[in-house]
Formats: sequence, C-alpha cells, structure tokens
Amino acid sequence: MDRNGKVLVTGAAGMVGRALVVRLRRDYSTVVGLTRDECDLEDRAAVRRVFTEMKPDYVFHVAAKVGGIKANMSDPVAFLQSNLLSQTHVIESSHAAGVKKFLFLGSSCIYPREIPQPMREDSFLKGPLEPTNEGYAIAKIAGIRLTQYYHRQFGMKVSIPLPCNIYGPGDSFDLEHCHVLSALVKRFVDARDSGAKEVTLWGTGSARREFIYLDDVVEGITFAMTKTDTPEILNLGSGTDFSIKELAQMVAELVGFNGGLAWDTTKPDGMPRKCLDVTKLKALGFETKTAMPDGIRRVIRDYEAKPMGERK
Repeated sequence: MDRNGKVLVTGAAGMVGRALVVRLRRDYSTVVGLTRDECDLEDRAAVRRVFTEMKPDYVFHVAAKVGGIKANMSDPVAFLQSNLLSQTHVIESSHAAGVKKFLFLGSSCIYPREIPQPMREDSFLKGPLEPTNEGYAIAKIAGIRLTQYYHRQFGMKVSIPLPCNIYGPGDSFDLEHCHVLSALVKRFVDARDSGAKEVTLWGTGSARREFIYLDDVVEGITFAMTKTDTPEILNLGSGTDFSIKELAQMVAELVGFNGGLAWDTTKPDGMPRKCLDVTKLKALGFETKTAMPDGIRRVIRDYEAKPMGERK
C-alpha cells in the first residue's frame, strides 16, 4: 500500500472500524472513516456518490450488521438482507472507482457446524451452517464469493481475513444485541453491584469459542491487507478457545462476583465449537499478543467507566 494513497474504511462508527481508522492514520496520510450517518451503505446511489467523489485507492470494508445469538435468531431477515445490500454496493463501487486493493472482513461464522476443529480454510462450504446465525453467515459467504469473483473477472486485488469472536472496549453492552463476552461482563458487573446471589446464562456452557482482542484484530487486518494479494480466505485468530463455562468463570473472577452460576439449558448453545486453525497466518509472520485475562480487564474497565444510565 502506498502511504500517500487514499484509504477508506466503512463502518467507522463501530468498534472495529473506529479502532482501524486510528491505527491506519499512523501510517497513511489520508484515511477517511465512513459512518452510517454519512452514508447508508444499503443505498446504492449514495454509496456510488461517495466513491465517485473520493476515488479511494484502498478500501477496508468492515461495516456489517452484527450481534449475538439472540439477535441473530430474532431477526435473520435483517442480518441477511442488510449485509447483502451493503457489501454488494461497496464492492461494486470499489471496482467502478478503480481501487487498487479491497479488503473484505469475513467471519468464522461462515464455516459449517460439523467440521474438524480447529477449522481450516479448506473447510469453507464443506457442510451445513449453524442454524442460529445462518442469515449472517450466508451474507458473509456471499460477500466472500463476490469479492473473489471481482478478482477473477476483473483482476481486483483483494484480501479476505476471517476473524474469530472480536472483543474489546467500545463494544455494545445491550443484552438484546451484544456478543457473548461483553454480555458476560455486563451481567457479572451488574450482579456484583446489585448484590445478586446468582447469574443465569444461556445454554449448557459447554460450547467452545475463540476470541481475539480489538488491538490484535486491527493489527491482523492491516497485516493481511499489506501482506496478501490472493483471493483466498485467511483465518485471523489466536488459535486458542475456551468453553463458555470457563469464560464465564474467568469473567466472574476478574469482576469480583462471588455468587453462583446457573445455566438455562432450554436456550441454545449455538455451534458446539468454533476455533480457527491459524497455521497460514503464523506462516506469514503474524500472531496475536493480548492474553485473554488482560483483554477482559480492559472491557470491564470500559463498562465500569460508563455512567449508570449509559450502561448499554
């Protein structure tokens, strides 16, 4: 990437997009963060106007409608439709504007439910998806394929990193929409502060998940964009996973919650295990640096710093 080129980041108001803009501005002279308030990516004409006016050289498409298992199950139409529209408009406008390179941020959700673990890149499209987040996964799969087709048909240079579960300061703590780790932090901090004797969580606690801290994923995204020129997907993670029960116990201990922990087994666990094989990433020279307890402590501090009326 040319340090004097114009860089555009979509989703700049989100946790990842906001941090990515800050990171890129250390190395590149012109970095524009595009937010939903500035351009509705579901509006094709609006997206085309932005790209025509700016003429970016490099595009990082990290904008997406995201959420936890509850949000995905309650509104699959929005997770599929919103992401399909947004990514299609950004990809086609990037091509029309003649961008030098395009990054599409994928997700480990694209892998089949029943595949060998850790998940290798060659497991892509090898089986049925996890039903609880199928809408989101299908949208991401379509985005990956469209990005690859633009490379194949038009020669657009692309990079397609697939991160595992991302966590860090700036994430949503709204229990209707947030991800598992921020939800756990909120639940245990609130329980501690209210003097609750017990916290009840969804599922059995047996499902296993891998997490990557915000700073690591931003470094990984930047690394992938500068080091890879092929349209193959690239797993981006730590390669280490935890059961939800282990994670809950870790968060409770770090928060200082001393009450009990119960499980509502009428609620789904989701995919039994999601852990990425990061062999390819390590071979390229990148590894994550943030230990899980350290990252969790930062999320706890982020939530505790919020005024009581804004803890969502």
